[in-house]
Amino acid sequence: MAQGIFSSLAERDFRWLWAGTLASSFAMNMQIVARGWLVYDLTGSALDLGWVTLSFTLPQVAFSLWGGVVADRLSKRVIITLAQSLNFLATSAMAVIVITGRVDFWDFIWFGFFNGTVLALSMPARQAYVPELVGEGRVFNAIALNTASWNLSRIVGPSLAGGLIAIFAAGDRTSAFGVGIVYCMIALLYLVAAVSVLFVRQPFRPRARDATQTALGDIADGFRYVLANPPVFGLILLSLMPFLFSMPINTLLPAFNKDILGGGADGLGFLLTSMGVGAIVGSLMLARVGDLKRKGTWLIWTSIAGGARMMAFAETFEIVAATVVIALVGWCSAWNMALNRGLLQVIAEPEMRGRIMSIDMMSHGLMPLGILPITFLAEATSIHVALVVAGAILALSVLWLGRMPAVKAINRAEEGQQQNPSLRS
Repeated sequence: MAQGIFSSLAERDFRWLWAGTLASSFAMNMQIVARGWLVYDLTGSALDLGWVTLSFTLPQVAFSLWGGVVADRLSKRVIITLAQSLNFLATSAMAVIVITGRVDFWDFIWFGFFNGTVLALSMPARQAYVPELVGEGRVFNAIALNTASWNLSRIVGPSLAGGLIAIFAAGDRTSAFGVGIVYCMIALLYLVAAVSVLFVRQPFRPRARDATQTALGDIADGFRYVLANPPVFGLILLSLMPFLFSMPINTLLPAFNKDILGGGADGLGFLLTSMGVGAIVGSLMLARVGDLKRKGTWLIWTSIAGGARMMAFAETFEIVAATVVIALVGWCSAWNMALNRGLLQVIAEPEMRGRIMSIDMMSHGLMPLGILPITFLAEATSIHVALVVAGAILALSVLWLGRMPAVKAINRAEEGQQQNPSLRS
């Protein structure tokens, strides 16, 4: 039976968490534009853009497991508030450095490393907090709304940041000044995210644990739990495949737009917006039918459909068809991601959720293992061939994984949860 699209927002505590998530999502997506604009303005080097991005992503691989331990030991409300407060302070400092004209390339390296570390240590807590606030019956609705808010910020945030830079860079003002103003807004958004979570009332209820257990022991327990629970292991495998083989479409999209479609900046904007709109529609549809049956089967087929639509996108040669097909790619991606995250949180034991989400987050750091070979293939053959191969690998690998006992166990685990729907807390 379908539920209301915004039913999880009826929970007061989740409304505040969602508001903070929306604010921080806008901050992160605005920062991507502001950072890229000024780094390229300072250095003129595409390689330097890569180094700055790497400074943000590496800590997520290095520290996400520790974030899972923290999430399972301490108050998630405190973790999230502290993380967003630290982001507010660091971004405020960065805004001052930029506005006063003292910024250089290395400022973006330390700032990216700091942001990435804070994200790695706090994101498992934010994700694991959702079922505690809404109950397991509304987990899929809540995660779908979080996914929709992220995709909304991905569409609107960069445009807002770019517009502000253009406005404040007019006349005799430098682009650095405009970027500094954007960083002020980003800092304000992080402050809103921190304050919002303070309004969550649910008290912290520490879980029973061995007081002598070390953090490394907790991490080891997390991996043992994954290996001992086939449905959880299967979900992490199914989460990894789209990150390895669907992300190349984002990397290759500028080149596809220019070389295949013959488009300019406006065409690329249309494609990115269309993908984002498709993702929002997919998220809201899942929010509407969050209690659909056999979600494990849906998860497999949305992955396969995503691969097929990537292959279809590679066969488009004009902007209208490409815009329509890439919207369907975005729809599949959002639906698939929200389903996977929801199933992980429903199936995993409450005391393990933080560590399970951190292992899932760390596994996504393997994304370059898929992107690099596909981009090399694009260089050696063509973008068209590379996207077809990536889509085919995604579809066939998920089809093969669907035959594994661990993946088949997902539906059985979900059915077991539905027979005992009370929230395990």
